Amino acid sequence: MEGIFMYIRPEQIAEQYEMEVKSISKGRDCFLCETDLGMRALKEYRGSVERAEFLAGMLDFLKEQNIVAEQIFYTKEGEIFARDEEEQNYLLLSVFRGAECDTKSREDMVYAVRLLAGLHNATEQYPDEVPEFVKMNPNALLLLYEKHNRELRQVRNYIRGRKQKNEFEEMFMRQFAGFFEKAQAVTEQLQNMEICEELTGFCHGDYNQHNVVFSREGVAVVNFLNFSYQIRVSDLSNFVRKMMEKNNWNTSLGMELIGAYDSVRKLKPQELSYLYFYLAYPEKFWKIANHYSQSHKAWLSGRNTEKLSKVITQEGAREHFLQTLAGKVENRI
Repeated sequence: MEGIFMYIRPEQIAEQYEMEVKSISKGRDCFLCETDLGMRALKEYRGSVERAEFLAGMLDFLKEQNIVAEQIFYTKEGEIFARDEEEQNYLLLSVFRGAECDTKSREDMVYAVRLLAGLHNATEQYPDEVPEFVKMNPNALLLLYEKHNRELRQVRNYIRGRKQKNEFEEMFMRQFAGFFEKAQAVTEQLQNMEICEELTGFCHGDYNQHNVVFSREGVAVVNFLNFSYQIRVSDLSNFVRKMMEKNNWNTSLGMELIGAYDSVRKLKPQELSYLYFYLAYPEKFWKIANHYSQSHKAWLSGRNTEKLSKVITQEGAREHFLQTLAGKVENRI
């Protein structure tokens, strides 16, 4: 019975739009609808009406700027949301069929960062006032890293109090001091940084290989639902970090990606400094520790130990990359 309900619900939502639905299937975090107007995606959305309408307007603006990006469609009643019987809101978005950015292809990755720089250039031309509810706290990164540091200490204290430690816990305790020292160093440097208004702007919010699609319509950027208005290099740092983790922190690749972005949108000295701080924080070490903290400790899988071991193994290559990036920062300043 539950399966029938799950099938009926997206149909009822889709009926609220001016389109003829041919079939509906379950996609990644959405319902994929094959329609007479092409493929569409129904996605749950928990934000406000104002936030959704701002995003729809920004996506329309990006289209005018020749950026291939998803679009949001309004219902028959002119509403930004459709609602199911449980009052859950949904957005209807366009879908691009194609291959995601290949994390083993330098050509794909370089194209993706150039595209990101072009997207940031385009949003700088946005003519309307940016509403306050979109803007993030200027000190958001500092506050985030201070929170991460507290969480790392909590995990350390918990494990230290355990009499019998498993393999993961022993490994974590051996590595904690070194990684935490780096985390603290980045946080302390951020405390001395001043954020200029010119560093902030519209950000995708989750720019990664999954959200860059090489389609027939062009190379498209999708999944803007986590968009924000903050320091622009947060997008670049997120993408570069993910690509570097996939490629053993290859220094030449990392510098090529940063250079490719810089060739389209010139990075200011302070932006380079922030990029360094984003990448210097041991994010992956914190992420593994946080997953451990949220999990049932007795059921901890060997996969966590493998991930921690990989982070430790890659740290030398990561440090080499960061030293090279630091040199670029100093030269630009």
